[in-house]
Amino acid sequence: MPTVNREQLVLAALAIVDEQGSEALTMRSLATRVHRQVSSLYNHVGSRDELIELVRAHIVVGIDTTPFADEPWDVALEAWARSYLRVFAAHPNLIRILATTPIRDISTFEIYDVVIGALIEAGWPMHDAVAVMRTVEAHVLGSALDLVAPSDMLDQSSVPAELARVHAALDPEYEESTSAAAAFELGIRALLDGLRARRATVAPA
Repeated sequence: MPTVNREQLVLAALAIVDEQGSEALTMRSLATRVHRQVSSLYNHVGSRDELIELVRAHIVVGIDTTPFADEPWDVALEAWARSYLRVFAAHPNLIRILATTPIRDISTFEIYDVVIGALIEAGWPMHDAVAVMRTVEAHVLGSALDLVAPSDMLDQSSVPAELARVHAALDPEYEESTSAAAAFELGIRALLDGLRARRATVAPA
């Protein structure tokens, strides 16, 4: 039987989460996936928590921070948000497990270091920089879930006619402006407008 390496285990773990949800990811389910005994996995991964961090590291590689090198902070932050959204919209089942597990992966902290460093250099007070980053993250992760929600999540036909305002607002003619994608666009514009206004009122770092 061919040997299994750590990268193959990470890809198998990601496939389990993508297909079955984060609760399905256990060392036993991973062993079954790669046709091995559970004990043999510990030659490569020390625990489920370590496995989760390896999956996190694999995923965040796709989040682009290069705009922070030469773009204004707000332009770079928007580009980062869009890159972040693309990564997690492709793996929405990861959001719950990664958003509720303490971060230990160094590559994730390296991304945060770039973002927070750029915000501080742009004049954001250090005590605000993490909050700015997390505010954008929260919008991105919520939007990633929204983008993969069932198409009939908000459907006019499910709304009682007596709830006239909701019923009218969900008219199919407004579909383009009421979609998850439209909500992300409105939200990111509103966030950035608010952050620019906030930045103008705070003392530089």
